[in-house]
Amino acid sequence: MLTGKQKRFLRSKAHHLNPIFQVGKGGISENLVKQIVDALEARELIKISILQNCEYDRDTVAEELSSQAKAELVQVIGNTIVLYKESKEKKQIILP
Repeated sequence: MLTGKQKRFLRSKAHHLNPIFQVGKGGISENLVKQIVDALEARELIKISILQNCEYDRDTVAEELSSQAKAELVQVIGNTIVLYKESKEKKQIILP
């Protein structure tokens, strides 16, 4: 579980990132979750944007993605979700 200080640190790191995944009309698929897990292993911190045509609200999508990918939900801002998961092999981010 992340502390408030760690979440603030990760939010500042994520500010400059572009979303690398989009959740749209299809919702959350197994394939999407697998790609997110792989991306988290490589980068540790990612942004995901939720498109206007997504059937679920952003909080539901954020909860589902973070639980299925076993990642920490850092932030939901607008239609963008920020996820963090410590990498096993490529650890880059050192939390305060």
